[in-house]
Amino acid sequence: MGMQQEHAYKKTFDTVVIGGGVVGMSLAYGLSRAGERVLLLDEGDDAYRAARGNFGLVWVQGKGSGNPAYARWTIAAAAQWPGFAAELKQRTGIDVDLSQAGGLTLCIDDDELERKVRSLRSLREQLHEHYAFDVLDQRRLKEMIPQVGDRIAGAVMCPLDGHVSPLKLLRALFQAYESAGGALVSGMKVEHIHPQSPGGFLVDTGAARFACPKLVLAAGLGNRQLAPMVGLEAPVVPIRGQIMVSERVAPFLEYPTLHVRQTRDGVVQIGDSKEDVGMDDGTTLDQLSRIAARAMRCFPLLGNVNIVRTWGALRVMSPDGYPIYQASRDCPGAFVVTCHSGITLAPHHAGQVADWIRAGAEPADMAGFKAERFHVQAH
Repeated sequence: MGMQQEHAYKKTFDTVVIGGGVVGMSLAYGLSRAGERVLLLDEGDDAYRAARGNFGLVWVQGKGSGNPAYARWTIAAAAQWPGFAAELKQRTGIDVDLSQAGGLTLCIDDDELERKVRSLRSLREQLHEHYAFDVLDQRRLKEMIPQVGDRIAGAVMCPLDGHVSPLKLLRALFQAYESAGGALVSGMKVEHIHPQSPGGFLVDTGAARFACPKLVLAAGLGNRQLAPMVGLEAPVVPIRGQIMVSERVAPFLEYPTLHVRQTRDGVVQIGDSKEDVGMDDGTTLDQLSRIAARAMRCFPLLGNVNIVRTWGALRVMSPDGYPIYQASRDCPGAFVVTCHSGITLAPHHAGQVADWIRAGAEPADMAGFKAERFHVQAH
């Protein structure tokens, strides 16, 4: 145990954040930046980390179809990303490789392209405001990306879309959090949370206990078990995504796509699976073959590129795919934060959501993201 962790046991904290992924780190950083004394409890590498299956996308395109509030929430987060990335670099010296040149959804045939365009037009009508996207036929797409395959009908491009390095982002958040005075204890899984009278919580990891007046559950899939301990619910389920990573390739893809993106150092990240397989985070030959086949149809040059790594990861998904932001009525001071788009929404989590946890004033933009909505839908 390092000096910082030993010291963490002896300090008094305003807030304990459970979960050291991008969501938990963004929240912990935002709280510490605002002057709170924060302890972050991270289970460590034994956790089912959603970041392992992360494409690093800052993505607006298609988000919130049928839910304009989520579309607006996402658009606002993407707009804050340049400032957020600059802030992290100023604090830590780490460039998170943000690029927001626009993102592409490549469509295999005319029917797929038509469905995508129809969905985005419907979303624009629901928003009653400008929602920028551009429809590219094959000719225009080839002008932008000469390496795109001839069997691609076209694409839709959204100028707000982009990507970052998820690993650099996580490292920057850790360093920024530490620079703001945050404390970290890693390698501990929370086993139980004991609400105290007249208030506050005792967090039990088996190896140690931590007392705090406020508690934030940002433990991804772990929130499902932890939330009921403080009068909350987080009915999240795992959705597996399988990822392939190539050797370094000469730059050919400036724009991220939903299935293929090239990082700043040249490697190509490929992924295109959403599998309901429980807690199995393995890989399967049939899915990897399907992922590779689509990627090569999009970019034939990948047929001559070596794959150096593959892995599976469990994404965190609520019943409707949207975030859950909730304060406990039964146990005041406890909060649950969970979402599928931790990268895109990171500026919100470090900003508005952290401010809500700190000061108690819930932003109007978050009102529709409580867990009660699932019970309303059930009736």
